[in-house]
Amino acid sequence: MHTHPLRITAPSLLLREWTTDDLVVMQELFDDPDVAYWTRLETPFDQAAARCYLHRAHQARRGNKRIHLAITADGQQARGEVQLNLTTGSVGYIVGAAHRGQGLAARALRTMTEYAHLTAGLTRVILEIEPDNHPSMAVARSAGFRLTDVKPMTVTDKGRTYNLLTWEHPAPASRG
Repeated sequence: MHTHPLRITAPSLLLREWTTDDLVVMQELFDDPDVAYWTRLETPFDQAAARCYLHRAHQARRGNKRIHLAITADGQQARGEVQLNLTTGSVGYIVGAAHRGQGLAARALRTMTEYAHLTAGLTRVILEIEPDNHPSMAVARSAGFRLTDVKPMTVTDKGRTYNLLTWEHPAPASRG
């Protein structure tokens, strides 16, 4: 069980755990049509949803299941989120509309992937991305992920059925 706040740093990036001080900005970042379309997050994402999400994120960390970190440049204002599922090795990321196009998602993904390999000991990190989500695929490529030949997974969420392609990033020692 983890009780210390997790902070991961990289050049011009600081990933930190969400706090109750982030509830308003969390709502601003996650209550977005693009986020609603591409993710399984609750829609609309209001203050009640933010409080519930924060509670579940803290429970997941305490249970050593998932890590949800705010993407920041300086440790202060959250600009998005990157999360790592410690059970499946999957990573997810969201960057708020006002902060897109600045390379935050790619930097956060590279940083979390390095953490997953070197600190969490995962030999393989994966992303599950819809074939039409071209911005997310560009982030995956820039972070060193490659598309696998795993059969796409079909998912139904919020009344929409779609496929997810699996992208992977093997640990440096297992690259060949």
